[in-house]
Amino acid sequence: MTQDVSEIMTPQDCLVTLMIAVSASDANILTAELVKIQSTLNHLPIFAEFDMDRLNVMSQLVLNLFEQEDGVDSLFELIVDHLPDRLYETGYALCCDVAAADGIIREPELRLLEEMRHTLNIDRLHAAAIERGARARHMTL
Repeated sequence: MTQDVSEIMTPQDCLVTLMIAVSASDANILTAELVKIQSTLNHLPIFAEFDMDRLNVMSQLVLNLFEQEDGVDSLFELIVDHLPDRLYETGYALCCDVAAADGIIREPELRLLEEMRHTLNIDRLHAAAIERGARARHMTL
């Protein structure tokens, strides 16, 4: 399945896959994270043409990859192959929002975000600004 899906991944598929990966990174996909992903898909212009049936396909892809020893590396290879460079920061920002959605960013999420920063060559200053924005958007009283 991974081979077939990877050949036809769209940039939107890549962004969805990254968000799911952050949510699944701690082996516990939380309702708040799923709601954030769904809300993102419903409201952001980049997903206006996204086929919602692809959400299940991308979710299964991530879960299959995470079962493999080198699954995270394979995930990032797919992303680098199919996501335009100009959307790398967008992907990182979406992932920071998903990680912050439940109010707690766990160690596995932090590690995946760090690896994502390095793989996608996101400047540390830009990453800090993106992270601060996510934190500000998800503050509670």
